[in-house]
Amino acid sequence: MAQTPVLEVRNLRVEFPTRKGTLVAVDDISFHVNEGEVLGVVGESGAGKSMTGTAVINLLEPPGRIGGGEVYLDGRRIDNLPYEQMRRIRGRQIGMVFQDPLTSLNPLYTVGRQLIETIRTHTDLSEQGARKRALELLAEVGIPSAERRIDQYPHQFSGGMRQRVVIALALCVNPRLVIADEPTTALDVSIQAQIIALLKKLCHEHGAAVMLITHDMGVIAETADRVAVMYAGRLAEVGPVQQVIQQAKHPYTEGLMGSIPKVGHHTDRLAQIEGSMPRLTEIPNGCAYHPRCPKAFARCFAERPDLITQGATDVSCWLYDEELQRVEAHG
Repeated sequence: MAQTPVLEVRNLRVEFPTRKGTLVAVDDISFHVNEGEVLGVVGESGAGKSMTGTAVINLLEPPGRIGGGEVYLDGRRIDNLPYEQMRRIRGRQIGMVFQDPLTSLNPLYTVGRQLIETIRTHTDLSEQGARKRALELLAEVGIPSAERRIDQYPHQFSGGMRQRVVIALALCVNPRLVIADEPTTALDVSIQAQIIALLKKLCHEHGAAVMLITHDMGVIAETADRVAVMYAGRLAEVGPVQQVIQQAKHPYTEGLMGSIPKVGHHTDRLAQIEGSMPRLTEIPNGCAYHPRCPKAFARCFAERPDLITQGATDVSCWLYDEELQRVEAHG
């Protein structure tokens, strides 16, 4: 029997009404994340990655709104819940780790107080029990001398240590889903690697599903089980991470892979994708990637492809359309 995904997103659309019409930031995307799995969501700035994560937890900044689609957590629809119910789910069943830990931590309270309050809000533990749990969590996320540090304030921690506190906060009531939005961008590379290893370990130990949003393909290669590549608000390619990295199917994914330096390969210049992501006001007809695509042909300019299954990978590209392939084979 197929397991119910922890998170399932169906035909999600995020839009921004403006005086000149409605801008579509996330355009009809569907994906899922299973228990104990890390799904990496990758793409350039403006691809709609963070907007997707924010829509899942229903924290879109007005005038942004969900214009269509459904979001399910463990099979239960959550995108249409009243604010108060959704707020309870956010703390209890969905944990969040954002790019800047200072936005998630209150500078006026010790980290211990913030952890203890969160634990007590969502469990029946006493003050003493919650403090014990908070100490365990701080140790689990690798904060040395947790006994001493629990009573310190966020500004007394380094950036990497603050991010560990935020991960402890996100995991303190064993959520089913963790959404991590660029959790390592503000950190230096050695700390990045530690935070990634930590997220991965905690995900597998706690059995949580993780949606990891980043623009860094190296982070995805290191952490994710599957990857979803986004471009201009749509999914370009979704598949197992090794497969997508080694045999990228979509020309955009190929471009992203070509821009990563490879160990042991000498190259004078890294490949680069010409041009830039279209603005929301200027998304072209057909496949949004066609102005930058070296393989574009007539159909790409006129019709927008849906995801086409190619083995373990789904790719939205007319190059993989069976009818087209048949015509070429017989041509």
